Amino acid sequence: MAERILNIYLVIEKSFVIEFRAEGYDVEGDDEDKINYLKSRVEEDYHRAVKFNAPTNKNNQFMKYNKFARLEQRGMHFELFEEIFLSFDAPERPLICVTPVVDGVIYHNK
Repeated sequence: MAERILNIYLVIEKSFVIEFRAEGYDVEGDDEDKINYLKSRVEEDYHRAVKFNAPTNKNNQFMKYNKFARLEQRGMHFELFEEIFLSFDAPERPLICVTPVVDGVIYHNK
């Protein structure tokens, strides 16, 4: 059975997470196959991915990347992607590939 999986991008400028982008697929196979599929699409997906607002604080300032990284280490970054998950009708705790795009450069393992 196919599972909804997502490529998610953190668009970072000058150390601030200013935007999220995402593209989703319904793919069959084991987790390794799915991850490899997402990785193979990173470059192409970024340019056509759906754009989402990045979180801001009460002063409407974007989150610093190092704060995002701390949330990620605690497994709390999934909460920041809730709008993306809803938009793509993703399952609970979907398989995702998160790729940083820092000052216009896409960083990923091929």
